[in-house]
Amino acid sequence: MKFDVQSMRKAPEVYAWSRFGQPEYTDWLDENMSWKETCYIGDWSFLWQHRFSGPDAIRLFSDTSVNTFKTFDLGQSKHLIHTNKNGKVIHEGILSRLGDDEYMLHGRGGFWVNHQLKIGDYKVEVERDDWFIYQVSGPNAIKVLEKLGAEGLRDTKYMRLAPITIAGEQVWALRQGMAGEIGFELQGPNEHAQKIYDAVVDAGQEFGIRKLGGRVAMINHLEACYPTIATDYIPAIFDEDMADYLEVFRASMPAFAQPAYIAGSYEGKEISEYYRSPIELGWSRTVNLDHEFLGKAALEEEKANPRRVIRTLVWNGDDVQDVFASLFEPGENYPYMEMPRDQRGFMWADKVMIGDKLIGVATSRGYSYYFRQMLSLATVDVDHAEIGTEVHVLWGKPGGPQKAIRATVASAPYKKDNRKLDLHQV
Repeated sequence: MKFDVQSMRKAPEVYAWSRFGQPEYTDWLDENMSWKETCYIGDWSFLWQHRFSGPDAIRLFSDTSVNTFKTFDLGQSKHLIHTNKNGKVIHEGILSRLGDDEYMLHGRGGFWVNHQLKIGDYKVEVERDDWFIYQVSGPNAIKVLEKLGAEGLRDTKYMRLAPITIAGEQVWALRQGMAGEIGFELQGPNEHAQKIYDAVVDAGQEFGIRKLGGRVAMINHLEACYPTIATDYIPAIFDEDMADYLEVFRASMPAFAQPAYIAGSYEGKEISEYYRSPIELGWSRTVNLDHEFLGKAALEEEKANPRRVIRTLVWNGDDVQDVFASLFEPGENYPYMEMPRDQRGFMWADKVMIGDKLIGVATSRGYSYYFRQMLSLATVDVDHAEIGTEVHVLWGKPGGPQKAIRATVASAPYKKDNRKLDLHQV
């Protein structure tokens, strides 16, 4: 089984980010400020959800992920990461423990765990579920939820669930912070979705709440360094030994879609060049070697001797302006930089260079109105990852006009991380 990388460079037939709802509600500039100044409500209900139950569930999760399960309390959530035999990320998502033997997994990983369940020997049952998932994030998020009558939220620890009642319905509030700010993810049965959404929007008016549109939704992932599947890495499911699973996963997708689309100046000859390990994506702390799992040997070596790390790149404003200026000049222009970022769901992978040497790959290019800068994430060689290092990013399709854009290596996350602030001090 061999995949043609060029076939993944074909444009998708629909905008992938339409899953976030409306492109804009106020406008994307205004919405970009919300998680720094007030708060937003964003809809992530499109995430696939699987409910697992049974006495062997913990063993199943341990066998199929890099995570440790020596402790997993009721009401706790974990960032669950699955890797292939080479330690590259297959999928990742959020796993929550709802009861003694009851768990909810949000994200693509449910398909992988279910696949392993079917070919393994576990006393576990699984069913697809249909929950709403609303992120309420930003400095005023806690005030909005307290106005709705939510009690005790200020005592909720990071990545812990709290049962609260909104508009007469009990929902789960998971304390997280995908925007790098105080945040709660409201979760519950889909039949209550509209009632909960409307109640949050109404309560949030005095606190400046914004509805988060699709155009800017992923800029918070960029600023706060949350690498995203099919945007910052291709799922490691295209190798020979993954053929059976790839067929299973494709069956879960719309008929017009494929698992990944690729664009940019980086020209990988093999699809595996677009895979990434948890170490490269900044998730080294989650990789725990206290149990056996697929890819353990590779990750043990890489954790001890990392070769690439994730950083933010700050693109030179004058060089970026040259790209836009080419649209107003005769001749062939540089490829357009969609603002604030590409909306089609590509992994837009661009070469990161020092002189003629390739030292990394830039992804997630996007404009932050808050910082007034064009930013990207990048996995770069450790020898060139020092903050302040000057590099250039090659913008443009292979074989077409290309612009060398100067950039500076910066920390990731780029925005100050406020996820774990003491809520009693807010």
